[in-house]
This record gives sequence, structure tokens and C-alpha cells, in this order.
Amino acid sequence: MLLFFVAAGLIGYAGALLVLLFRESFLDLRGLFVPRAAGMVALARDLPWWGRLTLPVAGGVLAGALLDYTLRRKPPRPSSHDYLEAITIGDGRLSIRETLLQSAASLCSISTGASIGREGPMVQLAAMAGSALGRVLRLSPENLRLLVACGATAGLAAAYNAPIAGLLFIVEIAFGSLSKETLAPMIVSAVIAASVARHAFGISPVYQIPHFSLAADGTIFTYIGLGVFCGFVAPVFRRMLDLSRGGFKRLGRTRIVTMALGGLGVGLISVWIPDVWGNGYSVVNSILRTDWTWGALLAILVFKIVATSLSYGSGAVGGVFTPTLFVGAALGALYGHVFSHSASPQDAVFLSYVLVGMGAFLSSITYAPLMSILMIYELTQSYEIVLPLMLACVISHFIAQKIRQDSIYAHKESPQSAASVEVS
Repeated sequence: MLLFFVAAGLIGYAGALLVLLFRESFLDLRGLFVPRAAGMVALARDLPWWGRLTLPVAGGVLAGALLDYTLRRKPPRPSSHDYLEAITIGDGRLSIRETLLQSAASLCSISTGASIGREGPMVQLAAMAGSALGRVLRLSPENLRLLVACGATAGLAAAYNAPIAGLLFIVEIAFGSLSKETLAPMIVSAVIAASVARHAFGISPVYQIPHFSLAADGTIFTYIGLGVFCGFVAPVFRRMLDLSRGGFKRLGRTRIVTMALGGLGVGLISVWIPDVWGNGYSVVNSILRTDWTWGALLAILVFKIVATSLSYGSGAVGGVFTPTLFVGAALGALYGHVFSHSASPQDAVFLSYVLVGMGAFLSSITYAPLMSILMIYELTQSYEIVLPLMLACVISHFIAQKIRQDSIYAHKESPQSAASVEVS
């Protein structure tokens, strides 16, 4: 058992290193187009209109070529295509070669404007480290699956600076229940990965959330409405993702063509609205810190959903976890325009609607309410947000699951879908 804890610690350290390597590779690639760009939105704004139009197409072509090559060169021994599959129904084997090629394809997409998250491939790489170490140690399939879970937990902890939420994501999505036999080594991996990311490499929280304090008044009941709102919007968002994926499949074209078309769609939108590029970190931080009109919020919400659907549907390797937080923040801000006294992040109630919207929408997409609650709590470090967050997350999850029983992680359709479904 001691050896297993040592292995879990090594996986936590390796997972953090792989997350950092992927992150730095992304920053280096992004810097090739506009040096010192502060983010993907800033990169899009610095490019001329024709650059915004053509760069996502070029990235789609390169990513599609890599994915086509991956599928043509199957590994000699069958292995799972993604970490959730390896944990739940596989034997814990993840192909190193296939994972690396998919990660390279993801870098091509996300560094050229695809409206999708980059954390999915990070988690896949960390899970691959767990699978590789387990095979070196010649572990049984059951223990090998657990080491893959340790790797995925480490990847989430390092990528989001949220070790508890990362741990609970794997518990709720992959295992479905708590067990001290599985929980203990995953805690070791999560703690070491988060510590390495924070202290050794100085990776800061992805969202810059102002300090706030909520008054103890009757506004707690308005969060019920926010939960209902997110619960009904989530199935619509998922339906758009499904329609986009199905539409691209019906084209019957190669991945090079479909991903180029997806990139073209994102490029056309970004000619007028460059904010749709990337995973949305900078826009969410802007919503958290600056005043937005309801018209601007509605516009960026609609176009971001369309752009994400195009990237996801075309087969881009990335994730919808972070875009989900983006949509939740916009929904919460729109809700705040109606139910708060001041539609400004300087107003604590308005800011709480944005944050609770992020958690509630995440809960209604992932069907992991406990993880969603703790994710926002870890990001805010505010206990005051927990009560309204619990209320909204549970309600949104209940409504979304009543409308559609399967979660977004239920279907794995292709080798690249693992990372594209994400954390995915």
C-alpha cells in the first residue's frame, strides 16, 4: 500500500509538470502570431480581419491532419481513447502515442482561435502518466484504473488550481461514489499536483475574483430562480452541441475538411466579435470586474455558444468545461441585471449572481453538483457564497437531469471525443 501512495505522489508531480508543459507550449504557439498577446481575445483583436478569418481555418487543417494520422496508425494493442473510458469501462491502458498526437492536434486548434477549452488535453496527459507508471509497475487492471484516476485528478487540480473540485469531479463522474480505498491515493495526487503548480511554478487562479461580502437578507430565495434559469438553458446548450456534431458528421468529409469548416465559422464570427476566441477566461474576468450592458452580455453569450458549437461539432480536441463556466457567468450576469440593485461587479449581490451562475450551469451540464459547488468555493475562497451556491446547483442539476437523463460525459463517439467532451 505504501508503494501505491508513492506512485500516487509521483503521478501528482508528473501530472503538474505535463500541465505546465502543455500550457507553456500553448503560450509559445500563441506568441508566434502576436508576441506578448495577453490572451486569445487580445490576439484576435490585434490581428487584421483577414487574420481572424484565416487563422482558425489553418489551425483546423493542421489539427485535422494530425487526427487523421492518429486514426490511420492504430496502436498494436487496444487501449482506451480517453481517461474517463479507461477508468470506467476500460482496463486502464491509455496509448502514449495517441494521447501525444491528440494533444498536438489540440494545441493547433486552441492556439489559432478555436472556441474550446485547453484543460481537457491537460487532464488527458496527466492521466496518461498514471497509465504509463501503472504498466511499468505491472499493476492489475483495477489498480491501473485507479492510477489513471490519480493522474486525471492531478491534471484537474493543477489546471484549475482546485484540488478538491478536481478530486470530486473524478469521484462523481467516473466512480459515482466515495470509497476510502480510491479516495486516499487520489487525495495524495491532487495535493501534490496543486502544490507543485502553485508554489514551484507560480500558476495563479484562472479567474481574478474581487473580494465581496453578502448581506444576510431575503435575497437567498432569488438564487432559486437562477438555478431554474440555468437548469432550463443547459439542455438547450447541449442540444446545440449535438446538432453541430451531427451536422458535421452528415457532411461525410474528412476531419481536415470538417475542422477547417469549423474554424471558418469561428473566424467569420470573430471578424466582428473577437471575444469568441479561446476558452473565455479573459471575458469572464472582464464580467467579474467591469460593467457590461445587458445587450453586450446577450450578444457575447449567443455568439460564444454558436462558436463553441462549431468548434466542438467539427471535432476540435479541447473541452467544454471552461466554456460552460463562461456561459454560466454570462447567464448569471444577465440574471443580475434583473434582480440586483446595481448591475455592476462592485455590487456584491450582482457579483454573487455571476459566480453562482457559473456553478449552477456547470452543475446542470456535468451532473456533478457537489464538484460544482466546491469548484466555485475554491475559486472564491468565500464561505458566504456556499449557501446560495448549494441551492442553485442542486436545483439546476435536478431540472436539467429531468429534461435529459444522460450527462455530457455519457457518449464517447470517436478517438478524439474524449478530450473534446472534456474536461474536459
